[in-house]
Amino acid sequence: MTATRAEVCVAACAEAWRGDGEVLAAAMGVCSVLGARLARMTFAPDLLTTDGGALLTAAPIPYGAPPGPVEGWLPFRDHLWLVLNGRRHVMMGASQIDRHGNTNISAIGPWARPRSQLLGSRGAPGNTICCPTSYWIPRHSTRVFVPEVDMASGVGTDRAAALGPRAARFHDLRRVVTDLAVLDLGGPGGTMRLLSVHPGVTVDEVVAATGFPLAIGPGGVPETPEPGEEELRLIRDVLDPGGAREAEVPG
Repeated sequence: MTATRAEVCVAACAEAWRGDGEVLAAAMGVCSVLGARLARMTFAPDLLTTDGGALLTAAPIPYGAPPGPVEGWLPFRDHLWLVLNGRRHVMMGASQIDRHGNTNISAIGPWARPRSQLLGSRGAPGNTICCPTSYWIPRHSTRVFVPEVDMASGVGTDRAAALGPRAARFHDLRRVVTDLAVLDLGGPGGTMRLLSVHPGVTVDEVVAATGFPLAIGPGGVPETPEPGEEELRLIRDVLDPGGAREAEVPG
C-alpha cells in the first residue's frame, strides 16, 4: 500500500505528539487534526482529543463527523487553564515563519500600513510561551518561510531567550511539518533544522522553497517514514473516509 503525500504528512504530524502522555492535543488544519487522532489510535492512547470544539471525545472520530460518545466538557475557561499550565500541545498554522520559529498570523506588510489583515495574534503568544507548540504548514514556500516575519504573533527561540528564563521557562517549539519536509528548531542558536524530506522530495527542493538557510544534521537528511499498513487503514477507512486530506495536500 503506497501512501500519498497527504498520508505521509498525517503520519508526520502524528509523530509530533509521541511521548506526550495525558495532554490535550489541539490541532488546526486537516492533516494535523488527523495526525492527533491517529496518534491517539496508535501509540498515544492517553492523548485527549476533541470534536474540534468544546467536547472531549471518548474516542477519535472521523474528520467532520459528530462527536459520538463524549467523555468530557471543555469550556473555554478550562481550555485556558490547560494552556496556562502546559497541559496542551497545539499544532498551529502560520502565514509566515522565520528561522527562529517566530510566526505571524496577524498582518502582512509594514507595521504602519499592512497590505493584508489576517486573524490577529489570537492565542499564539500564550500558546508558544506556556505549552508545547508545533506547526503544520500545508504549502512550504518562500512566502511562508521568510527571513523575518512582518509581525511576531508566535514567539520564537530568539525572542523567548530575550524574555529571560522567568517568562520563557516553558517555551517549547517541537516540530514544523510541511507538505515537503519535517523540521525542528535544533539548529545553531535555536534555528530551523531540516530533519527529513518526504518521499519524492529532494533537499534542494526544500532549500529552494525556504527563505533562509537551513541547518542540516551531521548524519544528513533521511526520508520521512511512510505510514504503515495499519496506519493507512485507519487514515483511509476510519479517520478520513471522505478524503479531506487529499484536498489539503494534493497528490
